[in-house]
Amino acid sequence: MLNYDTVMTWDFPEACQSYDKRDAILYALGLGYGHDPMNEEELPFLLEDRLQVVPSFAAVLGGPGQWMADPRTGINWVKSLHGEQGLRLFRPLPASGTVIGRNRVVDVIDKGEGKGALLMLERDIIDAATGDLLATRTSTSFLRGDGGCGAPAKEQPRPHAVPERAPDISHAMATRPEAALIYRLSGDWNPIHADPALAIKAGFDRPILHGLCTFGMIVRAIIAKTCGNDPAQLREIAGRFSAPAYPGETITVDIWDEGNGLFGFETRIAERNVLIFRNGLARVA
Repeated sequence: MLNYDTVMTWDFPEACQSYDKRDAILYALGLGYGHDPMNEEELPFLLEDRLQVVPSFAAVLGGPGQWMADPRTGINWVKSLHGEQGLRLFRPLPASGTVIGRNRVVDVIDKGEGKGALLMLERDIIDAATGDLLATRTSTSFLRGDGGCGAPAKEQPRPHAVPERAPDISHAMATRPEAALIYRLSGDWNPIHADPALAIKAGFDRPILHGLCTFGMIVRAIIAKTCGNDPAQLREIAGRFSAPAYPGETITVDIWDEGNGLFGFETRIAERNVLIFRNGLARVA
């Protein structure tokens, strides 16, 4: 069972990570950039002589590793799910460089015996060369095996509700059958995204797409349709995972213009008509 005092005071060492243009381009390819070789608007995310880094690349930098698997946390980590994901963006990511990740636990919410617990994390991504804060990554893990851990009772933050009308924009993106095999090269080596036998053992029909790949594709859609493909205009984005995607499916992002630079969104799989990411909200300049 989750040890509340230990987890809330967990001492994360600073995580130093270097990347170059090749890494940033490989990440963009994992999100499906370049699927249409005649789409010149996507070339700045793929060509080294004019490279713009996809903002969601910040979500895979400076991580603390598998810290929840440490027995001192008490967390039943094999029953953990990626529940929510967000980014606050302060400066465009350099095309190459070294960043420092500073991770911290910000809250634990006990939903009760048999109902699981929520663990909220934040990570500051800092440019090692300048000391500038580039981004803050937020995430919530749903710990299915840790309900009744004794964390203080409190309400979960209320999610954003998209408008009850037809979306203003629907943007469909095909994914390649080997999308997860490309995306895993950006650092997530979990075999359920690559090995059919292990994916089936985990309860899936076949290897699933990484949640952060889905999140990155949503960012790709938002900056294409609300920012004119200028990544510097995206200031904040967040929402909730609700189902996995499979490589080869079509990911459709429905977007609502809510005014004042705010855009609500939901994401679904066209072939199955299943919502995979909901309660989304993006803020653009």
